[in-house]
Amino acid sequence: MPGPSAVGSPVAATVQELVEHALATSTADDCIVIAHHTTSANLRWANNTLTTNGAMKRIDVAVVSFVRHAGGPASGSMSGSASTREQVAALVAAADEAARSADPASDAQDLVSAAAAAEWADPPRETDIHVFDTFAPALGEAFQRARGGGRVLYGFVDHRVTTTYLASSTGLRLRHVQPTGHYGCTGKSADLSNSAWVGGATRDFVGVDPLALEAEVERRLGWGARQVDLPAGRYDSILPPTAVADLMIDAYWYAGARDAHDGQSVFSRHGGGTRIGDQVARPEVTLLSDPAYPGLECASHVAVSSSGDDQSVFDNGLPLDRTAWIDHGRLSALRQTRETAALTEQPVTPAIDNLVLDVEGAAGSIDDLVSDTERGLLLTCLWYIRAVDPQTLLLTGLTRDGVYLVENGEITGAVNNFRFNESPVDLLRRFSHASATVPAFSREWGDDYFSRTAMPALRVPDFNMSSVSQAR
Repeated sequence: MPGPSAVGSPVAATVQELVEHALATSTADDCIVIAHHTTSANLRWANNTLTTNGAMKRIDVAVVSFVRHAGGPASGSMSGSASTREQVAALVAAADEAARSADPASDAQDLVSAAAAAEWADPPRETDIHVFDTFAPALGEAFQRARGGGRVLYGFVDHRVTTTYLASSTGLRLRHVQPTGHYGCTGKSADLSNSAWVGGATRDFVGVDPLALEAEVERRLGWGARQVDLPAGRYDSILPPTAVADLMIDAYWYAGARDAHDGQSVFSRHGGGTRIGDQVARPEVTLLSDPAYPGLECASHVAVSSSGDDQSVFDNGLPLDRTAWIDHGRLSALRQTRETAALTEQPVTPAIDNLVLDVEGAAGSIDDLVSDTERGLLLTCLWYIRAVDPQTLLLTGLTRDGVYLVENGEITGAVNNFRFNESPVDLLRRFSHASATVPAFSREWGDDYFSRTAMPALRVPDFNMSSVSQAR
């Protein structure tokens, strides 16, 4: 006899069963379902003490319905947390109704068809707090070392694994597993007058060493023992890979084909059309995305729940491949849907969830760039970055947690923070030196939006520090 707890208990549906139930429930002409199964774990610390830890599990479902009207197909979408068949059916009903009420879609295309992928039936992969089993004890040792040296540590680590299932009434059955992790540690002197930050991205926290992070914080706080005030102006500046990532992500986000074709971006050609084919950077520069890039692997097909200028629900399931956005200095592609590709008469090049900047022939590290600099600044990271002028992609923002003075190849002190005004596209023409490309983590955008980047450090001889900032 089954126990009392088993009597009448509903059988939990697998993610694939939820997706198939959504497709079977829809009364629209066609339907696409995207389900994200996510587990995550995190640790947070302050004042050299672990303060919180947590774990989470959720399923998010997006339903996109398509209804054929006299003027063409229309789409409607609805997204939400859903772990039961009833919750999924409610999303389907809302998406179906939205599609029936919508006008014909301007981005309408034939839906992608494909056979089921072999891994479709595999269960979601998961993470939990044990991902930090090696990291956490070493973090305790880092706290002890920081206390002994009169330093205070604050920080956060996060790891999540998202398994995405994409299915359609036209036969798509695709699955992708995406591990994403990042770590960041801010160190301050005991009087809180001096701060430094180190951080990075990881797929699994293997090899992430809190003692090494603390040692780098110690080194940077040591640089800041001497404080120097400098005025605004143009400085020979070294941007580490983290700061280069901060800026290049903006360049990538603004590389939409529609805006460029409509004359609204730095990639618009004077007189009309896009600048594809034009020289926009030094000849040794290549900016690319590649789903298979080692260490930055990401989804190899389109999976989006809504349409916009640079993405289309009709493109769900399109394969993604290596795309050079800038190839040896020439603008070679913009983020395209099938609709905008027809408009610009260019290949279809959808957005990809990683970004790599490579400078041909560049070698060495950021320390090599410092040793070759007679007088200049070493930045750490940038924050509060905003676009001022899309036509030139002029950005403004602030420096943060460490701007250091370089004199005769050595770091001799910390200087005040600045507000900067620069265009990342212009920087790709003006930089004088570059290091080798390494995995990088954008402090501004990496936590929530875009963590998979690889960048070199760049030395820019006339980086524009437009005003002094009082931020500390």
